[in-house]
Amino acid sequence: MVAGVQIHTTVAQQAQAEILTEDALKFLAALHRTFESTRQSLLVAREAAQQRLDAGQPLDFPPETAHIRADPSWLCAHPAPGLEDRRVEITGPTDRKMVINALNSGAKTFMADLEDANSPTFSNMVNGQISLRDAIRRKIDFEQGGKQYKLSEKPAVLIVRPRGWHLDEPRVTIDNAPMSGSLFDFGLYFFHNAKELVARGSGPYFYLPKMEHYLEARLWNDVFNFSQSYIRIPLGTIRGTVLIETLPAAFQMEEILFELRTHSSGLNCGRWDYIFSFIKKRRADRGAVLPDRKDVTMEVHFMDSYVRLLIQTCHKRRVAAMGGMSAQIPIKNDPQANEVAMTKVRNDKLREVTAGHDGTWIAHPLINKIAIDIFNEHMLGPNQYHVRREDVKIAAADLLNSKVPGQITSIGVRENVATALSYSAAWLGGNGCIPLNYLMEDAATAEITRVQLWQWVKYAVRMSDNGQAVTAEYVDTLIDEIAPTQKGPAVSEKNLDIVAKYLKAQIRKEWPSEFLTSDLMGYLAVADGCPAAWQKSVL
Repeated sequence: MVAGVQIHTTVAQQAQAEILTEDALKFLAALHRTFESTRQSLLVAREAAQQRLDAGQPLDFPPETAHIRADPSWLCAHPAPGLEDRRVEITGPTDRKMVINALNSGAKTFMADLEDANSPTFSNMVNGQISLRDAIRRKIDFEQGGKQYKLSEKPAVLIVRPRGWHLDEPRVTIDNAPMSGSLFDFGLYFFHNAKELVARGSGPYFYLPKMEHYLEARLWNDVFNFSQSYIRIPLGTIRGTVLIETLPAAFQMEEILFELRTHSSGLNCGRWDYIFSFIKKRRADRGAVLPDRKDVTMEVHFMDSYVRLLIQTCHKRRVAAMGGMSAQIPIKNDPQANEVAMTKVRNDKLREVTAGHDGTWIAHPLINKIAIDIFNEHMLGPNQYHVRREDVKIAAADLLNSKVPGQITSIGVRENVATALSYSAAWLGGNGCIPLNYLMEDAATAEITRVQLWQWVKYAVRMSDNGQAVTAEYVDTLIDEIAPTQKGPAVSEKNLDIVAKYLKAQIRKEWPSEFLTSDLMGYLAVADGCPAAWQKSVL
């Protein structure tokens, strides 16, 4: 065992033995001891920034970095091998079957998700690393229920999304402090696979989530440089695509690219988390109350503005401007409903490609053909870096425009309660990606529902269809009514009870918690064998 490193769980012993090797743990310890203090200081800076917003200081483009935005001379790195054409990217969790299906889907790349589409039980985390290791080495084939799962000759290019800077990995402590979830996920994947990926003509490629400041991008760049030097591969081998999925990051896109410019492979419109952040960051602003979730579409002004600015920014710096996720999935037994859903997907992908995006996300292999056909028709080359969008002029007021056509309805409130309960309970049960009402839901949509319920209660909004105020007591009634109906194979009564109590507590808080995944992580840690004292009270 490595000095100062402790593993506080005995689950998934075989995977632990293969992945948590002595050399890998030494690397994790080096990452932790080098970068943990910086991570903590950046998380403190997030809290200070939120306090300024609460006090009425509006978000704006940082004046101290105006020279970076004004300088046309700097560009980001050339596309790495396999990332020249990213017209369709499929995303999903890292269990063995899902990895094979995604890599075989026909999409150009597969974003293997250790973050929002994953419930971070320790078994999921270390077995996910096994799946990725085996996929890279073409040793992932297996049989289940008489069916063969076998990797194709030309699988999608692999990109991995680690957890965000805010999340700890409590089951691994170093010098008596929990490790960063980001560094745990990144470190193990990079250490075991970087050289193998390069030897196979690819490389260690990542999606980087949840950043709120360009200094957080600088930290990732420092981690990349340190890691490449540690295993002695050339600097600039790693590539990172940053998800612009927080409101503050939308004001710092160029700065984020600048910090990562030797490792950057572009930006992505993380649309669902962006809506969540829009509500959360403007929690003290009564004027920022949004209507039902279904009404907050990509066409509303603040979302359209963020998309256009992202495309302009990326193409100015010669990197990919990736579109976002259509959450619709095929509806097998209802052709008419399926056609409505697939039409929404087609329209969404057409909007993206004609706006200038270089690629898009899908959540299901059967949607690949729809997306790829639209991009093949409208994007004749490998990307659209030549679409400069110099016509775009986005001001801070555009990104902050909260005028969204729509209503707050009793149906919208009810749907938010059902989604928050079902997803969060499934997450506690080890499943981070579930179909609900023919939409593939992950943590981001659960977060939207949670903070919308909080926002509607906080500002005592009235529902348009019945004139009734959304109060904590009204939401309590809905929770009590809906929770028993959500039980199923992935949703236990015990976990529904935990989540129901959590949601009732959340809507009564002065401010909503930063992340439900942080709040509920203690339950997973205790289930994995960690001390009960680690399960902080969030109820």
